[in-house]
Amino acid sequence: MAAPVYPAWVTRWVSGQWRQKKRAPVIRPTRPLVLANKVANRREQAGEATCITEMSVMMACWKQNDFNDAACAEEIRLFYDCVAKAEKERKNQNEDTLSARGNLTSSKVNKLLRRFPQITRYV
Repeated sequence: MAAPVYPAWVTRWVSGQWRQKKRAPVIRPTRPLVLANKVANRREQAGEATCITEMSVMMACWKQNDFNDAACAEEIRLFYDCVAKAEKERKNQNEDTLSARGNLTSSKVNKLLRRFPQITRYV
């Protein structure tokens, strides 16, 4: 009894020759692979709230004293001192430092990209 005759594609499939002819697909970018000279302006994440305790103590004092400023002068002074201290700390932060998540802000990135623009063509 003679062995069955199979089509050519079956013998290639069984032997694994079909795998050798396949190549990785060629990827062609739709845009040039260079950075833009600016990024979109994004709002900064709101920082953590400061002086919440002092503000709640001040408001509780107002509520107990029928919103009389004279009776709550000490609490009001503590709240304003806390606000001034927080504002001073915020202004003293170095402008070149990274954000809390470790990223540069969009304004700082745009400033750097203006300083070092992308070269798209050679003269």
